[in-house]
Amino acid sequence: MWMYLGLLAALFLGLHNLCKKHAVQGNEVFPVLLGTVSSGFLFVAIFYLLAKFYPEYALEHGYNFQSITWKIHGFIFIKSLIMASSWVLAYQALKHLPITIVTPIRSAGPFFTFIGAMVIYKESPNAYQWVGFCLIIFSVMLYSRIGQKEGINFKNNKWIFAIIGATFLGASSGLYDKYLVQFLSLNPQTLQFWFCFYTILILLVILTITWFPYAEKRKAFKFRWSIIAVGVLLQAADYFYFKALQDSDALIMLLSAIKRSQIIIAVVIGGIIFKEKNKRKKLIPLAGIMTGVFLILYS
Repeated sequence: MWMYLGLLAALFLGLHNLCKKHAVQGNEVFPVLLGTVSSGFLFVAIFYLLAKFYPEYALEHGYNFQSITWKIHGFIFIKSLIMASSWVLAYQALKHLPITIVTPIRSAGPFFTFIGAMVIYKESPNAYQWVGFCLIIFSVMLYSRIGQKEGINFKNNKWIFAIIGATFLGASSGLYDKYLVQFLSLNPQTLQFWFCFYTILILLVILTITWFPYAEKRKAFKFRWSIIAVGVLLQAADYFYFKALQDSDALIMLLSAIKRSQIIIAVVIGGIIFKEKNKRKKLIPLAGIMTGVFLILYS
């Protein structure tokens, strides 16, 4: 069941990436990020309020919220710091790079998770899983060659380094999620609610320095429907992802790889919608990444 939940998370993440690309195009990145996290928080907050005023109804429908200690709040705040940093880098990169380049590079995230899962959680990969991960990394390298033909130099482009940094931080957060869900026994909705709350506080501090004082930047911001869609879709994806992690048999290295099947939506549909170049050539490394995911999923 946790594998199927992982595939559901991948579906919502793919749709989330398409909306995110639409939200940041020609727009101010930081207020877009704040808007997406805030809309996701309001979505979860509806269930939080229902659970507070109608606790029995909430328990019957499976969205009860736990009472947690200040120590647990501290652990969730650390996750918020990691993911806020990852999102700031990722949103900036997505604004300046094609979605068909950004998404495949982020698909290397399972490799970092793979290494961390072996070292920290002692998860043991088999031969097929090794082949799958190597195939994913090799396919991402192929994407870099295609990206150079679009005028994107992977050695000198700072946005490439930004998306690589975002990928590493995202993988670190994935490893940390397993600790929060399986070792601290946090349920999905409690983690989502407080994670969004602390992330909003962090982003408000960033915007107070980089955006609120500047009238020109405030005027340049364009509100779009996709900002709300990004937040809601991300919360749906996170819910299924955390639900999968609650299974004690779930392997974070495999779950991380399964989530990368989202790139089918981002590369194929996103390439058509945003009219990006070299779509056919990108199908070759895309097939390589999907084969790697397949080997991991059915190993």
